[in-house]
Amino acid sequence: MGARPQRKVRIQWSGNFAYALGLITSDGSLNKDGRHLWFSSKDLELVKNLKNSLKIEAKIGRYARGGEKIKRYYRLSFGDIYFYRFLNKLGLFSNKSKTIKKVIIPKHLFSDFLRGLFDGDGTFYSYWDRRWPNSFGFKLSFASASPPFIEWIKKELTKLYGVKGYMHKGDGVFNLEYVKGDTKKLFEKMYRGKKDPLFLRRKYFKLKDALDIDKKVGLPYLQKSQMPG
Repeated sequence: MGARPQRKVRIQWSGNFAYALGLITSDGSLNKDGRHLWFSSKDLELVKNLKNSLKIEAKIGRYARGGEKIKRYYRLSFGDIYFYRFLNKLGLFSNKSKTIKKVIIPKHLFSDFLRGLFDGDGTFYSYWDRRWPNSFGFKLSFASASPPFIEWIKKELTKLYGVKGYMHKGDGVFNLEYVKGDTKKLFEKMYRGKKDPLFLRRKYFKLKDALDIDKKVGLPYLQKSQMPG
């Protein structure tokens, strides 16, 4: 008989555990062997966040992609057959980027899961609209290569938080975007009222700075979408 598989991840629902699942959903990979997982990013902070949220002892390594010689990326990899099977039950499998349809997350922790998605595959940008003086706008978006998954996210966010996003196809992915008013709602859900939340600081402060500017110069017309949902 071989050695009994070790449980490296304690499966216990919490805000930061749901956040970890958001990161794995966006940028994690499940090996076809049914045991190993890895997560990579240019952001060391993001990899550390995943390690801390799962409370595991695995080491963070560095590697180069493609023909690059400089190791620009950080990677966390570990094996845990029990956690792997738990992810399968939630809806995550190998080659998930194009096959994922939804992830089973407790509703009261969905905003934490969403924060993980945003830190992994989300984007945010702000702009000054030249058509009007002192007009400041911004958008928040999520990306996925799986149309069913991005459609599911859109429906869940409408049902849970009353926001109405709109989608468009990008370079090999589908983008779900939210304009100014809905971005504010999602910011509040993802970050406010949390107990010691983990998040990628550069994205948080980029959002927070934009909201602070908007309090001074934002115009009401940018609160509503000008495009169909």
